[in-house]
Amino acid sequence: MSFWEDFPRRRRFTSFLRWFLEDLERMEEEMERLSEEFEEYFEKLPKDLIKEKKIPGGVIREYGPFVYGYSMTIGPDGKPIIREFGNIRPSTKKPYVDIKGEREPLIDVFSTNGEIRVIAEIPGVEKDQIKLNATEKKLTIKAETESRKYYKEVDLPEEVDIDSAKSTYKNGVLEVIFKKKKEKVEGKSIKVE
Repeated sequence: MSFWEDFPRRRRFTSFLRWFLEDLERMEEEMERLSEEFEEYFEKLPKDLIKEKKIPGGVIREYGPFVYGYSMTIGPDGKPIIREFGNIRPSTKKPYVDIKGEREPLIDVFSTNGEIRVIAEIPGVEKDQIKLNATEKKLTIKAETESRKYYKEVDLPEEVDIDSAKSTYKNGVLEVIFKKKKEKVEGKSIKVE
C-alpha cells in the first residue's frame, strides 16, 4: 500500500492521537489543580484532627475523625424536624466544607406534658468529662477527651426550671431531663359589682 492510499487512515489516527494527547494534558492540569486544592484544604484543618505516627521508615499522617449526618423526627404538630450533627458542614465557599475541631453529637429533644427530655449520643467519654450548662431556653453540652471533642448548644422548645435538671450517662448516651417552667399568671379579671 502506497503512502497516498494509506493517507486517510493515517490522518484519522493522527487526529485521534492529537485528541488523546490534548485530553491527557487536560487531565494532568485537572489533577494538579485538585492536588493544590487538597493541599489548601488540609492546611486549614484544625490541628487536633491531624495525628502523626512514627513508623519505621517515616511518618504517617492521619486525618479525622470526620462525621456528618442528620436525624429526622416528627414533631408534635406532625411536621418533620431535621437536625444535622457531626463536625463537617457543607459550605457555599471554597473549600465547600466547614470543619470544626468539635463534633456535634446526635441530639433528640422530646417535650411531654411536664418535662423536656434531651438525649445526646456522645460515645467514648467518661461521665466526669461531660460538662453541662443550662439556661431557661438553652442547654450546652461539652465533652472532651484526648481523642474526642463534642460540643452542642441545644435550643429548648419551652422555658425550663433549671433547678429541676437531672442527668444520666450510660453506654454513650446522655439524658438530661428538665421540668417545664410553670406559667406565670399575669392576673385575674375581677368583676366590679
